[in-house]
Amino acid sequence: MRRIFVLLLLVCGFVAFAQTKKTSAFITVKGTQFYKNGKPYSYIGANYWYGAILGSEKYGDRKRLLRELDQMKANGIDNLRILVGADGGGYDYTVPYAVQPEQGKYDADLLKGLDFLLSEMGKRSMYAVLYLTNNWEWSGGMSQYLEWNGYGKIPNPNISPENTWDEFMAFVPKFHSCEPCKTALREHIKFIICRTNSFTKKPYIDDAAIMAWQVSNEPRIFTVENEKAFAQWLNETVDLIDSLDKNHLICTGSEGSAGSNADLLVFEKTHTNPKIDYLTMHIWPKNWNWYKADDAENTLPAAIEKASKYMEDHIAIAKRINKPIVVEEFGLPRENESLLPGSSVVNRDRFYQIFFERLVKSHDNKEALAGVNFWGFGGEGKAVNDKGKWNKGDAFTADPPQEPQGLNTVFSSDKTTLEMVKRYNHLLK
Repeated sequence: MRRIFVLLLLVCGFVAFAQTKKTSAFITVKGTQFYKNGKPYSYIGANYWYGAILGSEKYGDRKRLLRELDQMKANGIDNLRILVGADGGGYDYTVPYAVQPEQGKYDADLLKGLDFLLSEMGKRSMYAVLYLTNNWEWSGGMSQYLEWNGYGKIPNPNISPENTWDEFMAFVPKFHSCEPCKTALREHIKFIICRTNSFTKKPYIDDAAIMAWQVSNEPRIFTVENEKAFAQWLNETVDLIDSLDKNHLICTGSEGSAGSNADLLVFEKTHTNPKIDYLTMHIWPKNWNWYKADDAENTLPAAIEKASKYMEDHIAIAKRINKPIVVEEFGLPRENESLLPGSSVVNRDRFYQIFFERLVKSHDNKEALAGVNFWGFGGEGKAVNDKGKWNKGDAFTADPPQEPQGLNTVFSSDKTTLEMVKRYNHLLK
């Protein structure tokens, strides 16, 4: 009988029996506030999607990873939003180092890279928000699951002019109704969450270096007709994560209204599941045609005004449903969209400042905005050609392979930005 019970503890479906009691080391939520060690926790963090790849001994650069973690920590950055791993990896303009190169098959070196990253973050009292799949093509994600399950090749607009973004965005929502695709993602989620770290020998479910599991990077509804299928998939996935792991927070990775058919009420409606611990929003002035780098003087003030309103609209929803909210993506190109580390970031710094100031105000007044993650920290990475095209073997920056390398990256050499991050992070202590 004892042997049977021990075996049950090793089965993912019974992890609740094996979990340690949640301690103050885990980030928790009460009302609209995060808590760390029993005290309110607000943060200025970074997107660091490539961190697990850097942690791989075979594909990455562990010495670079350690230097970058140390630099971020020195500037008060203790919260990193990270891609669990890419899927497929067979296309240009996508992450080639795929933790899941084939459906249900895994690259052990990349899994160890994630282990190494989490073990080193734990040593530095840093926290990871780990997203489990991607709405977009640059890491495979939902479109790769569709290709794996008989829906045809991904209509990737980066690869062929015959493909358009409209075609791609008509392709992805099929995932929400694709039963074999959803089953495969569920198995992937179980596999990752139920993993034991090969360095610390600690199950992921007991690792306080993980702050939250995130369903996806920017899951979108896309059409009014798809809302029901989307909401059902989202709730089923949130419920699954909660059933596997009671220690960590859960969020969706939503852009906010931008991922909800530009409808704030739809965003709110799809986030009422009580197992969703906090809300997220993303803000991209260039992508949303609020800002033009060649007319920064005239468009930056309007971009700041619109970004501020977008924040306030979503903070109001968070307050209404009594959950924290994080601006977990925001970015702005360097001057004239230069890719070079030495180019001016004056406009970017002005844009970043509105988020930092709003966060400090929220922290001081115990409002719902609890964190911001800029996009993104590229550390020692750099563009290796004028067009910024990423080629396999090039050092990663914060910009995914389909984007010009350096466009939205905060490099290690961006002293004014990092000094500002450090200063505002100090105000949150």
